[in-house]
Amino acid sequence: MLQMPLTDIYTKISETANISESEINARIEEKLKQLSGLVSREGAAHIVANELGVKLFEQVSGKIQVKNILVGMRDVETVGKVMAVYEVREFQSEKRSGKVGSFIIGDETGTIRVVCWNEQADNISNIKEANIVKIKGGYVRENNNRKEIHINERSVLLINPAGETIAEVKQYAPEAPKRKQVRDLVQGENNIALLATVVQAFEPKFFETCPECNRRVKPNEANVFICSAHNEVKPSFAYVMNAVLDDGTETVRGVFFRNQANQLLGKESEDILQLRDAPEKFEELKNQILGKIIHTIGRANRNEMFDRIEFIAQNVNPNPDPEEELKVLAK
Repeated sequence: MLQMPLTDIYTKISETANISESEINARIEEKLKQLSGLVSREGAAHIVANELGVKLFEQVSGKIQVKNILVGMRDVETVGKVMAVYEVREFQSEKRSGKVGSFIIGDETGTIRVVCWNEQADNISNIKEANIVKIKGGYVRENNNRKEIHINERSVLLINPAGETIAEVKQYAPEAPKRKQVRDLVQGENNIALLATVVQAFEPKFFETCPECNRRVKPNEANVFICSAHNEVKPSFAYVMNAVLDDGTETVRGVFFRNQANQLLGKESEDILQLRDAPEKFEELKNQILGKIIHTIGRANRNEMFDRIEFIAQNVNPNPDPEEELKVLAK
């Protein structure tokens, strides 16, 4: 089902019916009173638009601008200039594993995040800021009240396609991470900053991956590792590490995948991979980080198996600047 944010409904009504926002508000309030709580404000806005002859959802096909992209759309085609590129991360759960990464694109009407899954995440290494990208076959989801285009193996991502240009991009400024305390973390929140002390750390868990695409692989009955994309492979290894973080309000389990574990421990991947054969050496690394105050940015995620909120780290600063942190506290 297509969904349009309330602010976009106001804009559409105002531009099409040529009435002010205050008049739109008055009409919506009247509908809410008439229907005595039977509809939401968004529902009342839809009724007002219909009465004014404003068609909120136009039939769209072919390439569309960012401002016209709506939650619930499928098979989306759009073109934009890359404004920011973010790191690819690996994930695993009891049911599935894979990779995900994202970047921001913009056109003359606005900006939107593009989320790339698995094979599409591999393309991110080829994307640079100011590139022009064309997306076909995307689908649109809502995340923290923001629209996102998601692309998978059925989608097409073209980098700097011939004949595609963007005249001017509506100014984009990356949103600053929101500082929160552990006790206030809410499932699904992204771009959250925590300042916390490492009070416990656990040995990294290693798992086999395809050396070509980094997907997790498992041995078959003949103890041969098979990748769904690259058939029989000699596996590489990735890893994930857990630590307990305490900010004085509560504790939370932090999850650190390979790059974030490297940042937390201050080590390169080659050093950590040696722990596979010598796990006793982790004790020394553990003692170095216990009691350490770190600044980390990430997202809150509910672990369904243990029914708890966990913090998935996306960036780790193991040596935060005390003066900068005091400024944040003062605010």
